[in-house]
Amino acid sequence: MTISTAVALVLAILSTTITNLAYLREHDAAAALPVLSMRRPLHSLRLLLGDRSWLLGFAMESSGFLLYAAALALASLSLVQSINAGGIGVLAYVSAQMSRRQLGRRELSGVILSVGGLLALAVSLVGGSGAGGRGSTAAIILWLGASGAAAVLVLLLGRAVVGVAVASGIAGGLFFAIGDISTKLATQGGARIAFLLTLVLGYSLGTVLLQLGYQAGGALTVAGLATLLTNALPIAAGTIVLDEPVPSGAFGGLRILAFAAVTAGGFLLASPEKQALT
Repeated sequence: MTISTAVALVLAILSTTITNLAYLREHDAAAALPVLSMRRPLHSLRLLLGDRSWLLGFAMESSGFLLYAAALALASLSLVQSINAGGIGVLAYVSAQMSRRQLGRRELSGVILSVGGLLALAVSLVGGSGAGGRGSTAAIILWLGASGAAAVLVLLLGRAVVGVAVASGIAGGLFFAIGDISTKLATQGGARIAFLLTLVLGYSLGTVLLQLGYQAGGALTVAGLATLLTNALPIAAGTIVLDEPVPSGAFGGLRILAFAAVTAGGFLLASPEKQALT
């Protein structure tokens, strides 16, 4: 493992810890505010910006993003995103501590899978890891477009089927995934600086949807679903559209197993037992 990869791992760990703690603070602040609505964006924005607790959470989330961007400049998208996937374990643990409850069997299984996946990922780094490939711009645009269309579809149809909290978490996660992939692209420089537009759009819409979801459901449901998609989609995109290499042989198999484990752990934690989904 190179020095740059080691630094990227440290930055990614700090990023996911800070970001998930920020989600909890934002949830508590948004849940206590009057009803937020996308139909009254300026009014909702004034409510959020006028709340010091929410502003602190957003400042923490912004700091986490800067660390994340720095990590992406040093390592591949799929590698950094796999580290971030373990952040849902932080979210689950802290959420349980704040509500003074024990983690359920499903949640505990999710934490174990996430941690196991991170350990497998660490071992697989012996097989090497670089900053990743560049992929086809056309394929990348198609991927981002499909993700955005899926988010809109969830917002239009999902609220009546699964409820506001779950729909907002899923759609928010899809938009955050667009922002995460765009961040990696923007760090590559050149003409890909143009992806700053989808970066801003993705993160802005994702943040708005999370606040709406927080008023309708728990932090682990909303942020958990968002985190699951925010990590699973960029991990897949790294291999499918960015042509990021996977080590050959046993280390390659271990890397794939690690990706699967952190994603499965995220799925279990995003829909914990005995927790309302709306």
